[in-house]
Amino acid sequence: MNNNKGYTPVQIARRKYEEKNKEERKQASAQFSTFIPRKFYDELNEFLKRHRISKVNLIYAGFEALKNEYEPREKKN
Repeated sequence: MNNNKGYTPVQIARRKYEEKNKEERKQASAQFSTFIPRKFYDELNEFLKRHRISKVNLIYAGFEALKNEYEPREKKN
């Protein structure tokens, strides 16, 4: 951060914190980076908002549902 001109002390502190902890955060989390059709996206967002469900909770619930569906099949084989 060579040029602090125009930044408030709070902004400077946040940027320093972000730079310092970037790798740790990268190791702690990940993102899917995928695209879905806009119509489905809008419908999904409206549903989640109406039921006060976060996207993270949607992913966890979907993953658990898929595990419950697929793991019994794997045990049979």
